Amino acid sequence: MLRIAVQTKGRLYDETMSLIAEAGIKLDKGNRMLLVAARNFPAEMLFLRDDDIPPSVANGAADIGIVGENEFVEKGEPARIIKKLGFSKCRLSLAIPKSENYPGLEWFNGKTIATSYPKILKDFLQAHQINADIHVITGSVEISPGIGLSDAIFDIVSSGSTLVTNQLKEVEVVMQSEAILIANPQLSAEKRAILDELLFRFNAVQLAEGKKYVLMNIPTANLQQIIEVLPGMRSPSIMPLAKEGWSSLHAVIDEQRFWEVIGKLKSLGAEGILVVPIEKMIL
Repeated sequence: MLRIAVQTKGRLYDETMSLIAEAGIKLDKGNRMLLVAARNFPAEMLFLRDDDIPPSVANGAADIGIVGENEFVEKGEPARIIKKLGFSKCRLSLAIPKSENYPGLEWFNGKTIATSYPKILKDFLQAHQINADIHVITGSVEISPGIGLSDAIFDIVSSGSTLVTNQLKEVEVVMQSEAILIANPQLSAEKRAILDELLFRFNAVQLAEGKKYVLMNIPTANLQQIIEVLPGMRSPSIMPLAKEGWSSLHAVIDEQRFWEVIGKLKSLGAEGILVVPIEKMIL
């Protein structure tokens, strides 16, 4: 049985649970349940605060965990990063009052900076030879300058709307962060095998993200030109139709370029285009 530590609430929790569900793992999570076994996979979920996940994985209370990269770096626990998961993206940034003129990092010399990430901030300041005081706050960091607790803040930024609300501006991005999968370095062979199966499922889900499966009828005479339009396709599926001079082509298209590619295909004579969402993709 593989024990997976996950966050109890928030955006990271929602996106983690979505990934687990897409991977076909079914849970019965009742109210106030901290440990929940999967019904159809040899794993159980341990629900923890985000800052408790890295130490829990490092000391073996959980075998693996899904946590924000920012929390993992801040804690500095001896766990291994297995995979970056591509969701819950944010950044850790320095922000100052909007009214302040910002000439560069030297602005922070002699200033007080409020943060929930003192280790990351201390390492950054030392690397840039900035002498500033760090004031540790566990919540609502963004209000600190407004109430006189600090001159600046160092905190998570996603959209930036919280900074705007508190009359702050982002001046330095210190690190980018996203959800990561971490593991205890001492996993048994049995648990590593379960982890490999879990990674296989996660990869299948993530490969399908942002892609569409398209089927279309094409004039066979334009086949080579149409294949050249399709991005990243080594060998699309092509089948002859009953109508002479026509073929059916099946391919995968990245959603970001979808309308651009479809427009080119139509100009080359493609018709009867059918678009199908992809749930999983296994290479």
